[in-house]
Amino acid sequence: MIKDGIQSVENTLDAFLMIGQSNMAGRGFLDQVPPIINRDCLMLRMGRWQIMGEPINPDRGPAAEFAPGVCLAASFADEYQKATGRKTGLIPCADGGTTIAQWQPGEVLFDHAVMQTGLAARSADIKGILWHQGESDCKNSDGYKDGFIRMMGEMRRKIGDVPVLIGELSTDISKTPRWDITPAQVDQMNGIFHSIAAEIPACAVVSAEGLHLNPDGIHFDAPSLREFGKRYFEVYRNTFGI
Repeated sequence: MIKDGIQSVENTLDAFLMIGQSNMAGRGFLDQVPPIINRDCLMLRMGRWQIMGEPINPDRGPAAEFAPGVCLAASFADEYQKATGRKTGLIPCADGGTTIAQWQPGEVLFDHAVMQTGLAARSADIKGILWHQGESDCKNSDGYKDGFIRMMGEMRRKIGDVPVLIGELSTDISKTPRWDITPAQVDQMNGIFHSIAAEIPACAVVSAEGLHLNPDGIHFDAPSLREFGKRYFEVYRNTFGI
């Protein structure tokens, strides 16, 4: 039995790394959906496991314009735990507004994710990587594919050759002038995701079709994040098995 002073874990967990930018961290409004209550879903805090509660990935303070809230990983973990009967852990390392260049090996975000996953691996089996990022690179996606493959190849070398799930961007972000992103740029980025999944092993893309955004026009709303997490789980189960 592992005792960390907060949460006792009788058996090894199945854990998933959360990386990317704000739509992985989660910007869903907490009052829009019921909380997920599952004592067998945990999150890493200070290198120790605690019972999952949102916001899971507090990359910004509560007074920030885009404060952290509901995230897709919560419903993913809940679905995975119920399907497998295994304790399920989340390793939150996403950071809003970041680019693929900031996730390269040797950069702080990459090193932080590897470090946190190493701490989790003391008491968990690392089962996969949940990735959502790309809004910050939409206007200049040249080199994105090469950057992603380089980053993910080194990430897997360090934490294990685990499956990777990539979430699509919403085509609706092109409808908000503030972001100055065109439909063609969103389609191009989503196309890059699919070309990555076709080229590297154990990688799959999760559809964002029909999901809705907050009024800010770029972040998925809470009900859609709940649905998105379930889609991540279904793709994981159907592609990689559980």
